[in-house]
Amino acid sequence: MNATQIGIIVFVAVQLGIGYWVSRRVRNSEDYFLAGRTLGLGLASFSIFATWFGAETCLSASGRIYENGLAGGSADPFGYALCLLLMALVFAVPLWKSKVTTLPDFYRARYSPAVEKIAVLLLAPTSILWAAAQLRAFGQVMDTSLGIGVNECIIIATAVVMIYTTMGGLGADVINDCVQGLIIIACLIIVFVSVMGSIDGGPVAALRQLDATRWNPISTGGKSIWAFLEAWSIPICGSLVAQELVARVLAAKSPQVARRAGLIGAGLYLSIGLIPAVLGLLGPVLLPDLKDPEQFLPTLMMQKLSPLLYVLFIGAIICAILSTVDSTLLAAAAVVSHNLILPLRPGLNEDTKLRISRICVLCGGITACVLALSSESIYKLVSNASAFGGGGLFVLILLGTFTKRGGAHAGLVTMITSISVWAWGNYIGKWQAPFLISIAVAMVVCVVMGARERAPVTSAR
Repeated sequence: MNATQIGIIVFVAVQLGIGYWVSRRVRNSEDYFLAGRTLGLGLASFSIFATWFGAETCLSASGRIYENGLAGGSADPFGYALCLLLMALVFAVPLWKSKVTTLPDFYRARYSPAVEKIAVLLLAPTSILWAAAQLRAFGQVMDTSLGIGVNECIIIATAVVMIYTTMGGLGADVINDCVQGLIIIACLIIVFVSVMGSIDGGPVAALRQLDATRWNPISTGGKSIWAFLEAWSIPICGSLVAQELVARVLAAKSPQVARRAGLIGAGLYLSIGLIPAVLGLLGPVLLPDLKDPEQFLPTLMMQKLSPLLYVLFIGAIICAILSTVDSTLLAAAAVVSHNLILPLRPGLNEDTKLRISRICVLCGGITACVLALSSESIYKLVSNASAFGGGGLFVLILLGTFTKRGGAHAGLVTMITSISVWAWGNYIGKWQAPFLISIAVAMVVCVVMGARERAPVTSAR
């Protein structure tokens, strides 16, 4: 067993140990899903950063920028950083003050139980797709390190994260996020400095060799303006309604903490996300003619780093994966158990509720594994996750938060119309911008139908 393999085992063991130790403090479903709504600024900020900073931020982003220059970063790191910023500045305080437990609670209170159930059916698959993207990234990294096959690594990763996630709730998750976030930041900075120092002639000379078009982050790259806008709108608007992000806002101990944590999380995400972006930008100079762009970063690290530094890089990726998979599986379990299953069985004790939640986590993990094994790329999984039903969800939370117009019927028709338009345009019509069109149609439907329909007066569960 070499140093890399030993290092990987130690990283995984430490994370599992922390998860087990913290999980003993979970007493009820609010602890499990919202950490008792007690998160301070430090834990909330690092949790937002670490949850959002997944393996695709390093592997997929660096690979796409390797291919397309900075224009390949429309999702990572630029789009998702803007998403976190928008959440902090616009939605964090209103969501926190609503005192809901999950995002579907908001749709029920503002619109109707029917809209709530549709939101669950959209949000749960979205989180599972995100988890699948992380698992596939784990397979890519581990295959490069161990050479035992991507699919085999995905299966191993699924087993590890299912054990880790089932043991703890959000309380365990955010503490691990803090530890993992610090490890990610430290490791990537050390690795970045080491790689820059290993370049012949220095990084400045390497940058001068690049074509000028690679520097433009808003280049269309030969795509139509609609395809360009679509690429930016999906990570910003579609990811804004992710339950794993909303959970951290709701878990903050005050609305001010929720907003400030979002701002700090966005800043951390962009700053650290620029490390793989810069490496991908230099990719054609560092590793010319690479066949698989998603393997760019791990291949580069194997060639440029010492065994110890390579272990640090792998550890950072593993931490990013664990923090994100944990959160996405918890998010899926939260909306399914809290908004679908538990309302059918009122009066259950807390132990039974926790048991149901953990079973939902296990089921979500198995589903994510199947998706990861069958997907062609990390980016495809992430794009589908962010766009799936996100147009209607985004419009309803925007109008529902800041206007009083639109009730049960407007919400239901808006949701169904948006889903139908996106699905048709994405899978049948092959439109260039199905997500953008679904947002536009949802906005028109909600405004027109809501002109004479007031919001219902209900409360969150």
